[in-house]
Amino acid sequence: MLDRAGRHRVLLTLCVTETVSYGVLYYAFPVLLTDIGAETGWSRTSLTAAFSVGLLLAAVLGIPAGRWLDRHGPRALMTAGSALAAPSVVLVALAPNVPVFTAGWILAGVSMAGVLYPPAFTAIARWYGAERVKALTLLTLAAGLASTIFAPLTAFLLEHLGWQDAYIALAAILAGITVPGHWWGLRGPWPAREASTHPVTTARSAEHEDTRLRPTDPARIARSVPFVMLVIAIALGSLTAFAVVINLVPMLVERGIDTGTASLALGLGGLGQVAGRLGYPLLTRRTGVRARTMLILLAVALTTILLGVLTAVVALIAASIVAGMARGLIPLLQATAVADRWGTAHYGRLTGILSAPITVTMALAPWSGSVTADIVGDYSTAFLVLAALGLISAAVALLSVPRGAPESEHRTSG
Repeated sequence: MLDRAGRHRVLLTLCVTETVSYGVLYYAFPVLLTDIGAETGWSRTSLTAAFSVGLLLAAVLGIPAGRWLDRHGPRALMTAGSALAAPSVVLVALAPNVPVFTAGWILAGVSMAGVLYPPAFTAIARWYGAERVKALTLLTLAAGLASTIFAPLTAFLLEHLGWQDAYIALAAILAGITVPGHWWGLRGPWPAREASTHPVTTARSAEHEDTRLRPTDPARIARSVPFVMLVIAIALGSLTAFAVVINLVPMLVERGIDTGTASLALGLGGLGQVAGRLGYPLLTRRTGVRARTMLILLAVALTTILLGVLTAVVALIAASIVAGMARGLIPLLQATAVADRWGTAHYGRLTGILSAPITVTMALAPWSGSVTADIVGDYSTAFLVLAALGLISAAVALLSVPRGAPESEHRTSG
């Protein structure tokens, strides 16, 4: 096990590399999208489809990547992912046509499986053990600033260099920071898997208080009802949250609010996201895992309803901030869900399985929000439809905790 200084080195490294990785591989694209389409003549649908393909591939590859992480640790995987990420961004920048542009995002998707949240969460969970919640909170707080830092940086580079050179400059930043960062910062012995120690009472009568250990086979856990319900709950909640954030500005503009004010609402929602994460450790101390999961997803749904029905500008901005607070808790919920319920013995593999549909929903969220608005006729009604999905996710979350242990036993340490 790493000493305290080593754990702090790991956390600092991941705070920096996750911020840069998300900033370049995720948040730069929406800033550059309009100019890419205008300059190349490629349709926005084909451009966003290429981006989505990369995210979907990252989701699929997250499962085998999780198995590797459980056995070998994050250093080699995350360094290799960073080394691939930079040339994939360069390929996107220099693509002469849509197929090559798509190929660039396919390579980027492979790299994302090795550099985004799931492998970073695994590193923190295994190296920090019972102190993981505070460390995960700090990590997501730092990475939550990726859009705050890289959206204006990308816009600045776009204005002075054009979209292609902007991407090349961002690729250089990505390579210069994350490749040596992962290789240097993630060194150290990889902890052995912990044994499962949570007792679970069988379905026998109370007179025969027979107990057994919670299943330790990751394949069995992944097929269990609580795990399936957990996947469904967080996937639906993520779809609601990220469809809202991508479609918030069009919805506000549809209400007659000018684009500048709508963008301000979106930006303040990002600050709310960071603020929400600051409160997560307190939430873990005050609630059990079942209640915590349900409350976060319910908050996502209720704030989406507010955005769909409110009309006053000030009220909508306030709702955007509160919605950001709820949305900001989802990555922490995702990061702690497996360890809270089944320990960290197979954290990488199970988190990879959990993360796959969540990454899929994030990839589909922009498209699903706009398509829903087209079907129902306006964005306000679409937000109410999305809120209904959020309410379903909160209800499903009630079934996402294994039976047989008291609720207090499921609270996160730290």
